[in-house]
Amino acid sequence: MSETATTCPYCGVGCGVLAAAGGEGLSPVRGDPDHPANAGRLCVKGSSLHETLGARGRLLSPRVAGQRVGWEEAIQAVARGLEATQARHGRESVGFYLSGQLLTEDYYVANKLAKGFLGTPHLDTNSRLCMSSAVAGYKRAFGADAVPGCYEDIDHADLLVIAGANPAWNHPILYQRMKRARDSDPGRRVVVLDPRRNASCELADLHLPLRPGSDAILWNGLLVDLARREGLDEDYIRAHCSGFDQALAAARTSAPDTAAVARDCGLDESDVRRFYDWFRETPRTLSFYSQGINQSSSGTDKCNAIINCHLATGRVGRPGASPFSITGQPNAMGGREVGGLANQLAAHRDYDSPGAVAELQAFWRAPAMASGPGYKAVDLFEAVYRGEIRALWIMATNPLVSMPDANRVREALRRCPLVIVSDCVEDTDTLALADIVLPAAGWSEKDGTVTNSERCISRQRALLPATGEARPDWWIVSRVARAMGHKAGFDYKGPAAIFREHAALSAHNNHGQRVFDIGALATLTDEQYQQLGPVQWPLPAGGGGIGRQRLFGDGRFVTGDGRGRLLPVQPRGPQQSLSLDYPLRLNSGRLRDQWHTMTRTGRAPRLLQHRSEPFIAIHPQDLERLELSDGTLAWAHNGRGRFLGRLTATEDQRVGELFVPIHWNDQFSAEAVVSRLMAPVTDPHSGQPESKQGAVALSPFRARWQARLLCRSEPAGAWKPDYWTRVPLNHCHSWHLAGEQPVTGEDWAALAADWLGRAPEISLADPPCGRYRGAWLKGGRLEAVLLVEADNRFPDLAWLDGRFAESGLEAADRRQILAGRAAGMADTGPVVCSCFQVGETTIREAVARGCDSVSALGETLQCGTNCGSCIPELKALVSDASKAGTGGEAHSV
Repeated sequence: MSETATTCPYCGVGCGVLAAAGGEGLSPVRGDPDHPANAGRLCVKGSSLHETLGARGRLLSPRVAGQRVGWEEAIQAVARGLEATQARHGRESVGFYLSGQLLTEDYYVANKLAKGFLGTPHLDTNSRLCMSSAVAGYKRAFGADAVPGCYEDIDHADLLVIAGANPAWNHPILYQRMKRARDSDPGRRVVVLDPRRNASCELADLHLPLRPGSDAILWNGLLVDLARREGLDEDYIRAHCSGFDQALAAARTSAPDTAAVARDCGLDESDVRRFYDWFRETPRTLSFYSQGINQSSSGTDKCNAIINCHLATGRVGRPGASPFSITGQPNAMGGREVGGLANQLAAHRDYDSPGAVAELQAFWRAPAMASGPGYKAVDLFEAVYRGEIRALWIMATNPLVSMPDANRVREALRRCPLVIVSDCVEDTDTLALADIVLPAAGWSEKDGTVTNSERCISRQRALLPATGEARPDWWIVSRVARAMGHKAGFDYKGPAAIFREHAALSAHNNHGQRVFDIGALATLTDEQYQQLGPVQWPLPAGGGGIGRQRLFGDGRFVTGDGRGRLLPVQPRGPQQSLSLDYPLRLNSGRLRDQWHTMTRTGRAPRLLQHRSEPFIAIHPQDLERLELSDGTLAWAHNGRGRFLGRLTATEDQRVGELFVPIHWNDQFSAEAVVSRLMAPVTDPHSGQPESKQGAVALSPFRARWQARLLCRSEPAGAWKPDYWTRVPLNHCHSWHLAGEQPVTGEDWAALAADWLGRAPEISLADPPCGRYRGAWLKGGRLEAVLLVEADNRFPDLAWLDGRFAESGLEAADRRQILAGRAAGMADTGPVVCSCFQVGETTIREAVARGCDSVSALGETLQCGTNCGSCIPELKALVSDASKAGTGGEAHSV
């Protein structure tokens, strides 16, 4: 069986994957031991890639106005629609919204068509929502969107600062590398800066649970402390930096001393002092930061506050010492390389660079070059809402779930005369509002390149033929361009030709002014492109074909004077203000086993076992104060929208703050789109929305009953209760259900018959206890099971799920089906280790039998021995048992 080397399509770590065709899809994938990003390791999401494929749920053919059409008709409909829109309303009446899920070649042709041939600058990407503040911070400080460090720095750093990030869940392979480095040298230290005690705190020597939005105060205070206590590298500042005096003066205004910092950040002064001491004493300091820093109305300033401290100590581009922004999407960086943001031109050119527009127009031979920046994401959809943009092409993203104030975005798309959506799945929230639907190739079918967080370009190779009539995005865009009369500019034979043009453009008239230069790859043959291995940029022609791991280590930057710039930072609090009506601070984020809007991970049953429902994490004191109960359903709400999830009590939250996951959408749950609660306020420099600091109230959902439904196929009836969440299992579909209206035992039989098309073959009702059981069978095979309780206490469903794979069920089996488990069967509890499907109850029992460490649990149950993402939870369970045995306070998990 021949394996193909490709790249994981999830986070920005950019792990190498080895995969081979098997059966109707792929055999189980494994990590590529030769890829520098992961050296053979994969997290549970990457390990499950082969489970997310198949034709089920895929978008299989083009549609125009709801009707299936052939590709030629669809291409003509797009071309004529864009032409007519621009003829009536001008060039800038057309907009594009792209995604970090696109390959670089896809991005390149879309950007070329929009900005060079249609003449509209209004092309932006969902990278605006996660990375644009980091980009703006790097450009202000270094003169380029260029991460100065590399993953190898993790192995060299003596102090690792993790700010506004949770790599244990969101970048597990990097987190495991951090853990190995920490374990190899007990003298190394880790500091986590995050309002929540997240899973990455398991690694921390110090956790600073700072007040949301106060990051810039903490880092400004560090700069002041470095100046006061002789922690600066004054020689480096004199030789290589500008703006230091102004930056320090601004920092002293907002953070005059550690006492003020501690007060304004809500921290213990001794903890602040310890962090400052460690930073000052440790030359090899690596600062990782992500969405908790970026997703703010002052995210760019927060990034620059971090970078200021690194510049002031000369810790940029040196082994183990850099400010390192870790990327959320697989190709957010590749998209920026080709100009995928509205304020960029291709190949790291900017609109305000002298001659850049004319130079690009000449290189492309573009007939209608955009001359200035376009609308960034939030403003783009606002322009759609008010009718300024009248045709919008959305590719590989789901803005109705990810954009702030998502209800207004929905209304904007309803108002838009022409909405074109290219996607690979058929049931996204956004696709439902499309006038023209274009089936795009998915991972395992696409061929091209991606660039990860350390500037490493990797090949993503096609492993399987495209499903249905799906086509690569570059092919779709090129065909539309040709239908609009631009054949010469888009006559590509394949992705290799696009990549060569992209590489040549990066080197064109560069002369070292732009760090992004991959001119050495501009002459690759198709065969060399096919065989291309991972390589870091810059990679200029004549440079020996070896990329550079680190940038700016010599103190030379690409600013106007060649110096690194320190920026004066005046901290600003969240723009979404708390009030008497909305007194709780709302934080949002990602989960360990899920990805964005679940269009891929929602297809793999084991990835929904760790957290199967939308939830609201809350401190126990807030539960008590609000007279709510752990495990019950509740509404988080404000004037923009509402979110329905299950309350989860945890002391990992700060009092007065909530955390909710971003992944659920209208395809998977009722009222679980958290972005509907976020105001569309943005950073003035980057345009990135403030998605971490919403303001909400909390109200109870008064469930009169709760249920679990398992079905071989989707229910035929249209009824859906007040609360529902869909959870795919291995052999059936399942739903969490709940309602605020009472249903009597007699009514359940009729209601279930109406929903599932017929009455159950066997049933059991216990009205005084609020319990009902019903099972539907056909020809000795199980078709559906409904379990109803007054509360949310149900058996583990793995046993019931397995019964859907059987035939010839006996009478005894039928009785057990109503019970939900086999006689004498133990409940394994909620899944903790997704890789090996090990439940919490099983782990607790093993700990009680003497498995008193994570390694012992791994030897006995295998949990924690693959990707390691569950290790923080395993440690908490071991700690739980230890504290219970000594009479201590149990740890909340």
